[in-house]
Amino acid sequence: MSESTAVAAPEAPSVRPFPLPGYSISVGPFSHLRAERERLAALRWQHFDAQQVGATLGAEISGIDLTVTQPGEVIEELRQALHDYKVLFFRDQPLTSAQHVGFAQRFGDLEIHPALAASAEQPELVRFEKGSEMVGVENAWHHDVTWRERPSLGAILHAVEVPPIGGDTLFADMYAAYDSLDEDTRAEIDTLDAVHDFTRAFGFRASPEQQAAMRQQNPSVRHPVVATHAATGRRHLYVNRIFTDRIVGYDEERSRALIDRLARQADYPEHQVRLKWRPDTVAFWDNRAVQHYAASDYWPQRRIVERASITGPRPTR
Repeated sequence: MSESTAVAAPEAPSVRPFPLPGYSISVGPFSHLRAERERLAALRWQHFDAQQVGATLGAEISGIDLTVTQPGEVIEELRQALHDYKVLFFRDQPLTSAQHVGFAQRFGDLEIHPALAASAEQPELVRFEKGSEMVGVENAWHHDVTWRERPSLGAILHAVEVPPIGGDTLFADMYAAYDSLDEDTRAEIDTLDAVHDFTRAFGFRASPEQQAAMRQQNPSVRHPVVATHAATGRRHLYVNRIFTDRIVGYDEERSRALIDRLARQADYPEHQVRLKWRPDTVAFWDNRAVQHYAASDYWPQRRIVERASITGPRPTR
């Protein structure tokens, strides 16, 4: 059994970053990370080993073979590790498409994406095949599919082919991002909702008529700006520039400014961990607790990855 338990976010200590005069960034000790960093460092696991690789998120898991069907107790311990570390990395896992889907299905029902290209072998797998003709455009911080009424609770990404340099994926801790905010900002956003819209990413070049048809198939949804994680009970930011269209009750200028300000909390390296891919690396992230960013610095080299996404519950306050 894991020694970990679901805990509330620790109270912010008195020593905190402070605004750099004249700018909208803060400098100084990110002391709100201490309790979580130390908690993760103390975790031990029964069925695998975990090497913590970021201050409050990220662990490299070893001693487990994902190409083999794992017993239920191993799956449950991995589920707990995901809740604790927010993103798990596995090396040297030569998954077939069927094995990839089979592993992901142990954590819940899988999504079928309405717009992205699927693997030829498994419709549950989205295939990102980028190179000289199809460029990578995932280099903005985001949670996946927040335009769904029930966005994914997690995603499992398998590296099929990676460039020798570049194409890393970065992950940012949205619990820590929320904890980093001042009390006045948290008081403002704790009761706000935001509208998330499919057409912001998948229909921005479409005509108004085409966008209307897209929304009929994938209607806009409202989610809390600050959501409570269904498994851990911790609060996290839940807005992003790609899919979040507006803050309910705010005019366009005020709405855009607040979304941008909150999204900037992912920019701090103190909130991040970075994965350098190798072939057959697997990343499994909690799509609520983290946002991610795929660096687009490898063009025209090839980068091929496949993703299985697990359907989650509707976000709640």
